[in-house]
Amino acid sequence: MNAFAFAWPWFGLLLPLPFLLPFLLNRFWPRQSGSDADTEPRSQGQRITLLHPQLEALESVYRARRPGHDLMSGISRLLLYLLWAALVLALMRPQWLVPHTEVSTPGYDLMLAVDASHSMDALDFSDRGQQLNRMQVVKGVMGRFIDERAGDRIGVIIFGTEAFVLSPLTIDRYAVHQLLDGVVPSIAGGSTALGDAIALGVKKLRQRPEGSRVMILIADGDNTAGSFQPLEAASLARLDGIRIYVIGVGSKQARIPILHKGKIEYWDDLTMDEETLQQIADVTGGAYFRATNTRALEEISERIGELEKTESETRTVFLPEPLYRWPLALALLALLLLGLFPEGRRRAVRRSSNA
Repeated sequence: MNAFAFAWPWFGLLLPLPFLLPFLLNRFWPRQSGSDADTEPRSQGQRITLLHPQLEALESVYRARRPGHDLMSGISRLLLYLLWAALVLALMRPQWLVPHTEVSTPGYDLMLAVDASHSMDALDFSDRGQQLNRMQVVKGVMGRFIDERAGDRIGVIIFGTEAFVLSPLTIDRYAVHQLLDGVVPSIAGGSTALGDAIALGVKKLRQRPEGSRVMILIADGDNTAGSFQPLEAASLARLDGIRIYVIGVGSKQARIPILHKGKIEYWDDLTMDEETLQQIADVTGGAYFRATNTRALEEISERIGELEKTESETRTVFLPEPLYRWPLALALLALLLLGLFPEGRRRAVRRSSNA
């Protein structure tokens, strides 16, 4: 059911201000009486420059009211009050609340934690004779995986020296795929905060219903930065019922080529720590896979299919539709009409100040 509300209702306290202002002015800044005005020095312009034998008659002539002036001043005063009330109503931000129901279908909550450190620039893979770095392999493997997960909520965490949420959990697989395609090595720093990435994933997944919390960790296994140790963070994941499926990326070559500062160099410290990755999977009840294994994605999908799906969620939210344009248009109309009664406006303002 639709509803009406003000976003800033406290601005309504300004509505009686035009009625209180004359009282406050007279209270704190009273006008000078005629006797006081006569005692002011002539240097302020209070001089008699005209002598007339019948000053009282002359004064009565100037004080004579012309027909229609009272009506014009009353209309002008009404328009001034209308202008003020319309401006205050616009400041109160009136809005029409339209209900919107969001229904989520049953599915799994999958958080992808992708290593984006400098080591992902290592060129230890090849496809049809062309060298590929680890990040290219990850994008190809996980891109196909994302496309196949219809109905699941998927999020992405990237980690290097620090860990960041690239995408919250969402059913928009196309958006997640596009964000993953834009990740490049070293985008989150050159080091590898593996433990921090797991801890961040635990923080996001623990907010979801139990039974379908899954994290897929893609890394080369070496933890070189961050506040959490990988196994310590994995213990936190186990306490929250989160299963971690680990995909190891990298070869066991002694010296691995890597693109560094625009040229290819050979480093001997880029080997993958499969033992740590295997322990992370074992602690949380998940499984470990190698990225080069063609059965890896099928096995991950089968393991996830064995879990219990999250119940359907129905949530109703009210989407505000702003209505400030209407009182603002009324204020502009009142301002336009005031321009048609300039004399009445001056009389209304003068009367309000003398009230």
